[in-house]
Formats: sequence, C-alpha cells, structure tokens
Amino acid sequence: MIDFDNRTSLNLQTQMIELIASSFSDKEIELIITDEDEMREINKAHRNIDKATDVLSFPYEEMPMSPLGSIVICSSHIQEKSKELEHTEDDEFTLLFIHGLLHLLGYDHEVDNGEMREEEARIIKEFNLPQSLIIRTEG
Repeated sequence: MIDFDNRTSLNLQTQMIELIASSFSDKEIELIITDEDEMREINKAHRNIDKATDVLSFPYEEMPMSPLGSIVICSSHIQEKSKELEHTEDDEFTLLFIHGLLHLLGYDHEVDNGEMREEEARIIKEFNLPQSLIIRTEG
C-alpha cells in the first residue's frame, strides 16, 4: 500500500503509517523521505517557494486503480521537530505523514473551517500520538 522511498539515512518504521493509511484508503501511496536540498527543489518547482518545507502532498487524479498520490517529507524536519518536542523520530514521521495523507484526501487547512485540524486531532488521539503540525500551530 505504501511505496516507501527513503533517500536518507534515517531509520524509520512504517508499520504505524501503513495502519493509518489503510484505515482511510486501499489505494497505493508513494512516500518519499528526502533531504532539505531536494525538498527545496520540489517546493520551488511545484509551489514557486524557494525554501524547504516539512511535507508536501501531490494528489493523483481520481481514476480506477490509480494511486491516491505522493507525499514527500523532509528528513531534517523530522529530526529537528522530534528533538525540539521531545518525541521520537518515528512519531514525528507519522505526524507529518498524517498531515500529508489528509491533504491527499482533500483536506486543506489553509481554506477550511477547521475540519482538517479536527480530523488530524481525532487520528492523533485514536493512534495515541503526540500533538501534530496543525495542532501545534493553530492552538
């Protein structure tokens, strides 16, 4: 279900993200973990923002048997936030994956009325994870 491409030296576990993803969709998800330089290039090419970011999502067009989409996560953000917030790299990886997954599913915290934040909080509670991206930044 998850096509995992770890382009870094981080040793990340995928069991939790597989469980979370399967609770939402049976479609394949491409998941790339990359460094800050590549993330910056991707962000510039697709969003015209010349800096690295923590997570990007690219939903695929809905077609029979098509994958759900791609999620790209920056390894340095996993490392920095896990240290700063004193939880594991796997927890931070999972939180960023959830954020990306919700974007693939059509949620958009930049324009919604809190629905993405509520769904993220629900998933975090269900899977007993520390507070996430939106939860940390929006209250």
